[in-house]
Amino acid sequence: MSIQTITSLNDPGLAVYAALTEAQLRSRLEPEKGVFIAESPKVIRVAMSAGYEPLSLLCERRHLTGDAADIVAALPQDCPVYTGERELLASLTGYTLTRGVLCAMRRPKLGSVAEICKAARRVVVLDNVVEATNVGAIFRSAAALGVDAVVLAATACDPLNRRAVRVSMGTVFLVPWAVAADPIAELSALGFRTAAMALTDRSISLDAPCLKTEPRLALIMGTEGDGLPQATIDRADYTVRIPMHHGVDSLNVAAAAAVACWELRQ
Repeated sequence: MSIQTITSLNDPGLAVYAALTEAQLRSRLEPEKGVFIAESPKVIRVAMSAGYEPLSLLCERRHLTGDAADIVAALPQDCPVYTGERELLASLTGYTLTRGVLCAMRRPKLGSVAEICKAARRVVVLDNVVEATNVGAIFRSAAALGVDAVVLAATACDPLNRRAVRVSMGTVFLVPWAVAADPIAELSALGFRTAAMALTDRSISLDAPCLKTEPRLALIMGTEGDGLPQATIDRADYTVRIPMHHGVDSLNVAAAAAVACWELRQ
C-alpha cells in the first residue's frame, strides 16, 4: 500500500471522506462505481472479512502501528493510506474520527430478493424505515438473533449509509439484503407468509402459536412515525402486535424488531 501523509486538505483522494454526500457516494447512475464509508477498525475488519473491497484508508498516524496495523497490512498494494495528526483529520471530516480510522469501500453488486431468500426461513422487511440509526440497529438484531435476510422497500434508508454501518457494528456486511419494489409480492411468490407489525382491531399477539409454526415468515416493520400504511397491512397474511403494559402502545421500530426477531426465531 502507499502511505501518504496529508499536508493539504485539497487532495482529490480525500473528497470521498469529506466533500461527497451520501447520494453522491451511492452513484445511482453508475452503481458499479458506488462507494461507502466504514468507520472504526472493528467495522472495517468485518467488512474486509466479508469480502468487501477497500479503496482507500484514512487513519490517524498513531493507528498505523496501533489499532489499524493489521488492516493496513492486509490492504492491496495499490490501496492508498492517507494519514495525519488527529487535529488535521478532524478539520478534514468536520468531526473527530470514530476510533481514528475510516475506510472507503466499493459498493457490492446487490443480489435479488429471490437469490438472498432462496434458503431463508425468517426475513425482516423494512417498509419506509428512513432513520439510519434504526436501520443499523435492526441489522444488528437480525444478525444476532438468526434472521436469514433483510428486504428493503425502495423508500427505506440505505444500509450502507455511514451512520447505519456504524450503528450496526458491521452486521450490514453479514446479513444478506436486497431492495424490492414490492416486497410483499416478491416474498409471497417465494412461499413466504407475511406478518405486518401494526396495532389494529384484528392484530394477533406476537406469541401466537400459528406464527411460530410458519415455515417461511417475513416480518414487516413500518416507518418510525406513522407505522405501516393501511394498504400494506391489508395485503399481509397476518397483522401482529407486541403485548404492552402501563398504557404504552408501541415500541421504537428498532426495539420492536429485536423483540419480534427473538420471539419468532427458528
